[in-house]
Amino acid sequence: MTPQRFAALQWLAVLLAALALLYLLSPILTPFVAATILAYIANPLAARLCRWGCSRTLATIVVMLGLVALLAGLLLIMLPLLQQESALLVEQVPGWYEQLRQRWLPQLQQVLGDDASAAGLRSWLVSHWQNAGGVAGKLLPWLGGGSAALFALLMNLLLIPVVLFYLLRDWELLLGKLNELVPLRLKDQVSQISGEVDGVLAEFLRGQLSVMALMSVYYVLALSLTGLEFSLPIGLLAGMLVFVPYLGMVSGLALATLAAAMQFDDFTRVVIVWAAFGIGQLLEGMVVTPWLVGERIGLHPLAVIFALLAFGQLFGFFGVLLALPLSAVLLVGLRHARNGYLASALYRD
Repeated sequence: MTPQRFAALQWLAVLLAALALLYLLSPILTPFVAATILAYIANPLAARLCRWGCSRTLATIVVMLGLVALLAGLLLIMLPLLQQESALLVEQVPGWYEQLRQRWLPQLQQVLGDDASAAGLRSWLVSHWQNAGGVAGKLLPWLGGGSAALFALLMNLLLIPVVLFYLLRDWELLLGKLNELVPLRLKDQVSQISGEVDGVLAEFLRGQLSVMALMSVYYVLALSLTGLEFSLPIGLLAGMLVFVPYLGMVSGLALATLAAAMQFDDFTRVVIVWAAFGIGQLLEGMVVTPWLVGERIGLHPLAVIFALLAFGQLFGFFGVLLALPLSAVLLVGLRHARNGYLASALYRD
């Protein structure tokens, strides 16, 4: 075995060991992945503050305070909406109860006969209490598991800013340490590839911001056309959260459905609101993202759709979240692999 082949096998073994370790540690990697993404996005701003004379620690604190202010601004947009919706919900409950008593209870009595009376319903509940207890017994372990999952989620959310602070403060130092590990004969090539990857990821971020802006405009206009009173805050929230797959659509749809149920007496208007979100989801996934993001990073629209589906199937939620940036990185590697193949004796011969 030649030394070159032995070295290649060593690198392959290291890569496989690293992938296996990542797979084993995947349950605890969520806050580190999220913090790394935020650190990469915020690093240019921190570097600019350092060029203006700030220390790296001070620049990190300023950037993190800016992120907190951005989150607080989003909450200030949403809290008045939630407060008004809660007040409307309280006002609507007596009307719903009266509608239930006058419209649905007579129909229930026609179907069930006298058993639909208050006494009949009470007797039915008593007779089925044992079954209800059995169902509750089955649900209690699930609820316990759900509480553990909720606790883990809260711990991850608390861990993200801590990891983000240290990553952002030591970003340049960490990159320098990684650069020292690159073999000397490969430094120029690795530097070139990393520069291309950084450029592609920058284009991805700019494209994603364009998607957020365009989808915010769409949701605001579409919900305004339906006559929804809270179209502005709901549309802005749904548009700004499209960078997290399905989160913008699901959260916006939930709030819009609640607002529509409070505002409209006709269920058809609620269906129209649902249709606006359905069309928006199709536009965002099939047209806007492939157009504004795929073209910027050099991916064909079909490749964008395939990447979202493939990474989601393989890695779940974070796979969908990281599908396009990872595809951009793979695209750079495939370009260099193609150039190497075209220059090789295998192709020329």
